[in-house]
Amino acid sequence: MPFPSPLDAFRSFLPRAMPPMTRHNYRNELVAASTIPFLMVSVEATVIGVLARKAFDGVVPDAALNTTVAILAASTAFANITSFLWVRLGHGRDKIKFINALQIAMALVVLALAAIPTTPVGLILLAAGVVIARIIWSGTITTRSTVWAANYPRAVRGTIAGKLATVQVLAIAFLAIGLGEAMDRDERAFRVLIPIGVAISFVGIAAWSRVRNHRALIRAEAENAGPDGPSANPLRIYRTLRNDHPFAGYMGCMFFLGLGNLMVAPLMAIVVKERFDMGYLGGMLVTSTIPLALMPFVIPLWARLLDRTHIITFRVYHGWVFVAANALTFVACLMPSIPLLYAGSVMRGLAFGGGILAWNLGHLDFAPKGRETEYMGVHVTLTGLRGLIAPFLGVIIYEKFELLSEGAGAYAFLVCTILTIAGAIGFIILTRIIKPQNKPHDTIEPTPPSRAGSI
Repeated sequence: MPFPSPLDAFRSFLPRAMPPMTRHNYRNELVAASTIPFLMVSVEATVIGVLARKAFDGVVPDAALNTTVAILAASTAFANITSFLWVRLGHGRDKIKFINALQIAMALVVLALAAIPTTPVGLILLAAGVVIARIIWSGTITTRSTVWAANYPRAVRGTIAGKLATVQVLAIAFLAIGLGEAMDRDERAFRVLIPIGVAISFVGIAAWSRVRNHRALIRAEAENAGPDGPSANPLRIYRTLRNDHPFAGYMGCMFFLGLGNLMVAPLMAIVVKERFDMGYLGGMLVTSTIPLALMPFVIPLWARLLDRTHIITFRVYHGWVFVAANALTFVACLMPSIPLLYAGSVMRGLAFGGGILAWNLGHLDFAPKGRETEYMGVHVTLTGLRGLIAPFLGVIIYEKFELLSEGAGAYAFLVCTILTIAGAIGFIILTRIIKPQNKPHDTIEPTPPSRAGSI
C-alpha cells in the first residue's frame, strides 16, 4: 500500500461520505480542533513546566521552583478527579452551551496568565491559573464525550474522534515548537503570544456553538438517571472494585505503571534545564513536541493490536515500551547524553500512542453493559489520585538524590523505571490468573491526549 501524500492526508480529514447532520457537526468540530489548541498549549503540562522552570530560574529557590513544576505536572491528572462533579453539573443541561461556557471561562483564565509578573507571587499565580484551567478543561472533555455519543453514528464515531484527536495533537506539538522558538528569542514573547492564541481559539469556540442534534441525549438523561441525577461521589469506586476482582487487579497494575510514568513529566522539565541546560526550544522538543508528533503515526498500529486482544494482554506488550522509554531517559541523564535523551522521547511517543487508546477503551473489557460510564469514572478518578501523588514524589526523590551528589538526581528515573517494570510484570501475572479471552472492540474513540490520558 503506497504511503499517502500530504495532499491525500489532508483530504482524509475533509467531511466526505457522511450524513448531512454528521458532516455539519464534524466540520465545526474540525475547526475547533484546529484552533482551540492555541488556547490549550499554554497550559499543557510539559510545555508550561519547561517555561516555568526556565523563566523563573533564579527568581525563587530551586526547591520551590521544582515543587511548582510538580504542581504544574500534576494539574492534568488531578483535574480528572473532578469528572464526577462535571457529570453532575452538566446533567440535564444543554451540552453545547455548557461546553461553550467552560471554554470561554478557560480562555479568560489563560488570558490572565499573560499578565503574570516574573516574581515569586507570579509563580504562585501561574500555578493556580494552570490548575484552574485544567479543571475547566476536564469538564469540557467529560461533557464532550457525551456529545460525540449523541451526534455521531457508531459506525463513524471512532474514525471521527481519531481524526479530531490527530489534528489537536499535531497542532499542540507544532505550537509548542513555535512558542519555544519565540521564548528563546525574547522571554517576554508569551505576553503577546498568549493573547493572540486566545483570540484565535475563539474561532473554535464559535464553531463549537454551531454543533447540533444532541437534544435526545438530554431527554435520555432525564429518563434514566433518576430524580436526583447522577452521583457526584467518587468514593463509590470502592464498591465497584470490591465487586469486580479482575478490574481491581487491572487497576492495581495500572497504579504502578501510571505512577512511574506520571513521575517523569516534572523530572523532564527539571533535567532539561539543570542537567542539559537546554533552551526553551530544546526543552519543548524533548518533553512535548516529539512525543505528541509521533502519536498520530503509531495510533493505527496499536489499534490493530487492541482490536485483537483483551486490554490486559495489550498491556503486557504495551507496558514494556514505557519501561524502555524510562530506562533510556535514565541512562541519558546518568551519562549525560542528549542523543539518548531524544531516543527516550521518541520511545515515549510510541508508548503514548498506545496509551491514549488503552486509557480510553481499557475499562470496556470489564464493564457490564450499561455501566461503562461508572467504570470509566473509576479509572479516571484513580488516574487523578496517581497524578496528585506522582509528580511530587518524583521531585522529592530527585532532590534527595541530588543532595548526595550533583547529577545523582538521574536515579529518580531509575525509580520510575522500576515502578513501570512492576506494572508490566503485574499484567503478565494477571494474564495467568484471569486468562482473558481476546475480543474485538466495536469502535476506537480516542480523546485528545493529555499526559494522564495517554498511560
